[in-house]
Formats: sequence, structure tokens, C-alpha cells
Amino acid sequence: MDGETTGDGRQGAQTTARENLEALQRGYAHFIATGDFLDDLFHRDFIWDMSTFRGWPERQTYPGVDGARQFMADWLAAWEDWELEVEEFVAGDEAVVAVVHQRGRSKATGLEADMDFAMLWTFGDGKQLRMNMYASREEALEAAGLGR
Repeated sequence: MDGETTGDGRQGAQTTARENLEALQRGYAHFIATGDFLDDLFHRDFIWDMSTFRGWPERQTYPGVDGARQFMADWLAAWEDWELEVEEFVAGDEAVVAVVHQRGRSKATGLEADMDFAMLWTFGDGKQLRMNMYASREEALEAAGLGR
């Protein structure tokens, strides 16, 4: 997990950005190690939102941490040898973009998949409030107001 960027130079925003970044890093480390989410990181009103992922044909939103678990269970059911790796985090005041890479082999076709995408995590009350999926780093950074 390299390429970390935090804050915008203001002390208060930097502290919040750092805390959000550290929570998200902890959450990804736990997920990669166990395949499950850390409940205490999620806001009670959390939404897993796929509507921002270009052309996503399935269900658009999944409420709560249980919704996130349902999305992952549905997604992983189609793959063998699936792996996820975080390539970069970019933190703003109330959001963190995680640029990730996944690879796996389709159970149905045997075809290999190898792709990058980005997840925009918005925070509220120190917890993960929303995750919006994007097909590219640039789309997620623009949506977060962190375009660079």
C-alpha cells in the first residue's frame, strides 16, 4: 500500500484526513487478510454505491455493512483465485480514494480478469458513510474534489 497522500495543508483537515486514511488502511488490511469488513469502521447509515461505476448492470446500492458483505459475496461467487491489492490512497478532508487492483479467473469461462478501479470512501462522524465505485482513479479523484 504505497503512494499515500494526505490533507491539504490545514492542520485540522490534515488530522481528520489522517484519521480517515488510517481507518481505511486498517479496514483494507483486515479485509485482505480475512475477507470480511470491520463493523466498527462503518457508520450506521453506510451505503455501498455502484451507481457511479460506468455501465454497472446489477443492483446499484447496498445499505449497511451487511449490504457491503452481500455485494462482496455476490461478486466473489463468480471468481476463482480472486485477489485485491491497494495501489494508492489519496486523502481529502472527509473522503479517501483507494485505487485498487484486482485479478482473478472467472468460474464460468475460465478467463482471467486483471483490472484497476477506484473506490471513493466518504466519512461522517469518523466512520465510513459511503463507498462509491469508479472505473478509474481520475473519475474518483474528480468526484472527491481531489483532482490532480
